[in-house]
Order: sequence, then structure tokens, then C-alpha cells
Amino acid sequence: MGGGNHSVVSEIVLVGLTSSLEMQLALFLVFSVFYVAGILGNLLIVLTVISDPHLNSPLYFLLANLSFIDMWVSSIAAPKMISDLFKKRKVISFQGCIVQIFFIHVIGGTEMVLLIAMALDRYVAICRPLHYLTIMNFRTCILLLVAAWTIGIIHSLTQLVFVVNLPFCGPNEVDSFYCDLPRLIRLACTDTYRLGLMVTANSGFISLGTFCILIISYIFILVIVWKHSANGLSKALSTLSAHITVVVLFFGPCVFVYSWPFPAVPVDKFLAIFDVIITPFLNPTIYTLRNKEMKMAMKRIFSQMSSFRKVF
Repeated sequence: MGGGNHSVVSEIVLVGLTSSLEMQLALFLVFSVFYVAGILGNLLIVLTVISDPHLNSPLYFLLANLSFIDMWVSSIAAPKMISDLFKKRKVISFQGCIVQIFFIHVIGGTEMVLLIAMALDRYVAICRPLHYLTIMNFRTCILLLVAAWTIGIIHSLTQLVFVVNLPFCGPNEVDSFYCDLPRLIRLACTDTYRLGLMVTANSGFISLGTFCILIISYIFILVIVWKHSANGLSKALSTLSAHITVVVLFFGPCVFVYSWPFPAVPVDKFLAIFDVIITPFLNPTIYTLRNKEMKMAMKRIFSQMSSFRKVF
């Protein structure tokens, strides 16, 4: 074959999660509830931060952007996964598969950088409170957000630029409920060993490296707080526990999917459910239930809505 994309595969067949009708019904109900609840919960956080002047701080600016990203995380793969549950033949066009991979890695890379920005925000707030508003000003937050999206786009494109030119001539079956790089490149009609290493280095090591950076940063914050005040340690633990929970839930499946040395193990597609459905649902729950200011802001919004209804 010469240069260019010689793919004769026009669609990708997705194996899905299960062929049992009872399990399909149960998964349909559970996933639908989690998906709708996740979308509404994250949308509520975004609207609350935008509408409430009491939440005009870097922390809530970053939190609103995390919720916005989580809405995208849910919507890239979850709607098709839910609609495919009762389909005997689950397919996605090859172009649709590439687009799905592109957005998965853009959003994933962006969220990784955003979580680092949120860890930086907590470091400044806890360890340098007097300089917090000076360091974490509006310009800094915008630069962090632009950097997150830029790195996410570059992260995705540097992988896809090699994949789109691979020859795909069959088979075209992927043992998952969505398209992703590790399984797709194994369908190519050529040796993809080096490309597989590149994907592992790009996605796997970045996921693992970012996870380690975040955990080390949280430990560093706790050590500094403990040295200054033993009483402040419990408060810092309370503040950081929500962040640590989100980090573990987000990076756990990512590290396994892209760094696990045994790709034949099917558990990765079940772990992916955490990133696609569970984590976007838990993020608003974790942050709202453990944040007094956010809960008070939501109460004010619901109170205003109730007053508005009474007028009419």
C-alpha cells in the first residue's frame, strides 16, 4: 500500500457490555438515572456559580469549569451506550469513531490539567492565604483554563494524527461500548507496536504522572499545614478529601486502561463506566455535599425560584 488512508472499514462494531436482556434493562435504568442526574447536577453547579455573587472566587470558577467539562464527559459516550443497550447490532461509523476518540482525549486531557489547577488553588489558599487573591486572580484563572484546553487539544491531536492514516481492512469489532485508541489501533492491518507504545506514553504515563503529581501535592500541603498548626490539619483534610476522592475516581480507570500491560483483560470497559457515567455524577455530589457555601448558594437559588413562582 502507498501513502494515505487505505481504510476499507466504514463502520466499527461495538460488542457492548452484555447480551442478557435482564441486564440490559437494569443497566438502561441505572445508566439513564446516573446520566440525567449527572447532567442536571453539573448544570446546577455551573448556573449557581454564574448567578450567585457570593461564589465569585477562583475556587468556584474552576469548579464551574470542572462541572462544564463533566457534562461533556457524560455526553461523549453515554447517550450512545444507553441507546445501544437494546440494539442487537451496535455500530458506529469509522468517522464517528475518530471524532469520539478526539473528544474523549481533548476532554480527558483538559480535565487532568484543570485538576492540577484546582490543586494549585488549594495550595495557595491553604499555604499562602494572605496572597491568595493576588496570585489566583481572574487573569491567572483564565490563563490556567486556556492552558488546560490547549494541552487537551494537543494531547488528542498528537495521537490521532498517526491513527487516521492507518490501513483498516478488517476485522472491525471492538470489545467495548465506545471507541478508544488502544482497541482501535489493534484493528489496523499493519504492525502497530510502536504506535501502541506511543499511546501508552502519551495517555498512560501522562495519566499516571498527573495522578502522582496531584497526590504528592496534596501530601505536601498537608505536611505544611501540620507543621504550622496541628489544629489546621483536620480542616485541610476536610477541604482536600473531596479533591482526592475526585482524583482517585477519575485517574484510577484512566491509569488502568492506558497503562495495564494485559489488554486482553475485559475489565477495562467496566472500569471505563466510572469515567463515563459514575464520576460525572459523583463530582457535583462530592463538591456540593462537602461545601457549605455551595449548599447555601443553592438554597438561595431555590428560595428565589419559590418566591418567583408565588408571584405568578
